[in-house]
Amino acid sequence: MKLQNYALGQWISGDGNGQELFNAITGDVVATASSKGLDFGMMCEYARNTGGPNLSKMTFHERGRMLKALAFHLLSKKEIFYKVSWATGATKTDSWVDIEGGIGNLFAYASLRRQFPDETFCVEGDVAKLSKGNTFIGHHICVPKEGVAIHINAFNFPVWGMLEKVAVNWLAGVPAIVKPATLTSFLTEAVVKEIIASGILPAGALQLICGSANGILDHVINQDIVTFTGSASTGKMLKAHPRVLDESVHFNMEADSLNCCVLGMDVSPDKPEFDIFIKEVVREITTKAGQKCTAIRRIIVPENRIEDVHIALGKRLASTIIGDPNVEGVRMGSLAGHSQLIEVKEKVEQLSKTQKIIIGDFEKFEVKGADKYKGAFMPPIIFLNENPFKNTDCHNIEAFGPVSTIMPYKNIEDAILLAKMGKGSLVSSMITADDKLAKQYVLGAASMHGRILILNADCAKESTGHGSPMPQLVHGGPGRAGGGEEMGGKRGVFHYLQRTAIQGSPTTITNVTNQYQQGGKYIIKDVHPFKRHFEELEIGETLITDTHLVTLKDIEAFAELSGDKFYAHMDPKSLEGTIFKRTVAH
Repeated sequence: MKLQNYALGQWISGDGNGQELFNAITGDVVATASSKGLDFGMMCEYARNTGGPNLSKMTFHERGRMLKALAFHLLSKKEIFYKVSWATGATKTDSWVDIEGGIGNLFAYASLRRQFPDETFCVEGDVAKLSKGNTFIGHHICVPKEGVAIHINAFNFPVWGMLEKVAVNWLAGVPAIVKPATLTSFLTEAVVKEIIASGILPAGALQLICGSANGILDHVINQDIVTFTGSASTGKMLKAHPRVLDESVHFNMEADSLNCCVLGMDVSPDKPEFDIFIKEVVREITTKAGQKCTAIRRIIVPENRIEDVHIALGKRLASTIIGDPNVEGVRMGSLAGHSQLIEVKEKVEQLSKTQKIIIGDFEKFEVKGADKYKGAFMPPIIFLNENPFKNTDCHNIEAFGPVSTIMPYKNIEDAILLAKMGKGSLVSSMITADDKLAKQYVLGAASMHGRILILNADCAKESTGHGSPMPQLVHGGPGRAGGGEEMGGKRGVFHYLQRTAIQGSPTTITNVTNQYQQGGKYIIKDVHPFKRHFEELEIGETLITDTHLVTLKDIEAFAELSGDKFYAHMDPKSLEGTIFKRTVAH
């Protein structure tokens, strides 16, 4: 099967034979991918000139309803995606995170429309009074950028990685060109085919490149947004592209980082938090076979708990069955391909020079229902670094698989220093029942982390876990993690909007923003507003009534007429101790 690209409103097969893509479980060829022959410049222009206007003329509410409709459509097709996802080496649980987690982002941003006006733009913040007489004021408006969002994604989440980004740019009114990692692009293509077939998106809102996108950044302009998810080295190279720099293109990078999980000094093996800690670490090592940008790479443990953690992790990981995800009982699948397996083995070899493996062996592990040499299988590997302040490879080298390092700390200050030695991470977690300890850790480590999870017995049952970014919260991190920020609820939408300060008279700013500004002119009509339809009313329309006397009899009569018999209207004796001094008119 040859994968197709979606460009200029049509499905296009790239020229030539293309790159072979393999089933991560069996090693068989599942598809080929090529983007040769695509005109990236024309694709960018099509997005800006067709997709952009089609989306930007819709209101936030219309875009949100579009996302909701698309989410329901993809949910109805999810079984198709699960079947394809198997070939990436993912278990059903892994695929659930990727597929339904991605669709969940569409639902989340569809709901977010309610935080925006039913307009094509939004007004942000409070009015600024710029003159003594209030005849001159300022405000801020945010409008969709007139460019294209180019999303360069990683191989580990072919569905979530796309949907968590496009949900945001579509709500903002900006089209997208998606470049999934070629290794697992066959799953992304399956989802995009259903998106296009649904007819829910307007023309130009989405394009797909399954093969190489080398050269696409040559065509970016200042209104475009580029997002990158992947290795720090590749991200830095793309961020330094001359065109990106010359055009001051907004570049958002989310790079793999050496995330850590800290066991609090208050936690002993007999406490529930200890079991929570072990479960969390094992989950992050085995989910997606450790191929997550948020996976736990460093396990920071009080020095007197090293042996306890070693034994507990060893028992749980020993019971983790590796193999074909379609076989009952299998809990961990394979890496995404042999190229990844080779890379992880190289990184493990590098790490082995300064620390020792205490759990796992590349030569001695079993695979259920598959050939471990044909598939990209490997066992969980756990290192012990007894001197992490001296032997620092564990803070610099990331093996992107089920690999992590246990390291000791003496006190909370040491734990904070070790966490920050990752030089910027997407996430850190601390398992503790001591809130004072938690506060000290959060305030000490936050400057180097995009997200910090504090986990204890009170919240563990409903916790979304260390490795799960939520659409309502920011996803990203400083330093090595890329310095970027994705999602974050409403915050994420503003990455695709241009914020512009506007100044003028209150009346002019009222008419520009469709929000009445204090000091603006009143619009007075002869017909009472209650006698007209809502659609006939204008911003600034005002009703000024003559003063008139309201008697107790009037209040009682209106209460009978309206049914509003709230005590403050009806019973003066019950007002004692309230803010009301006398009977209150409706």
